[in-house]
Amino acid sequence: MHEMGIVTHLAKTLTEMAEENKVTKYGSVTLEVGEVSGIMTDYFVDCWNYFKVKYPLLLECELKLETIPAVTFCESCKQEYETVKHGRICPYCGSEETYLVKGDECVIKEVEAETEE
Repeated sequence: MHEMGIVTHLAKTLTEMAEENKVTKYGSVTLEVGEVSGIMTDYFVDCWNYFKVKYPLLLECELKLETIPAVTFCESCKQEYETVKHGRICPYCGSEETYLVKGDECVIKEVEAETEE
């Protein structure tokens, strides 16, 4: 249930960005969410819709989510593969000497905003 914490952090970050850039209103925010980030996107959207009413700048702000596919790298054979499909064991050589390259992050990709003249 860390979605509410992430939404709180996102709202605070957007508020700080608004102060720095003289933003008067946000139209949308696009987040890239890793496939294995642990974020439950449906619940995340519900938290966003509940929480944004506490921030006047975000009241009409639409949340857009894009999924970042999870990719794992194998140290043994130097191949990358789909993490969700194959897990920790490399499908090419069977090695367990692997690590996640991407797919566990949550990043602000883009914001639409109106600013003071």
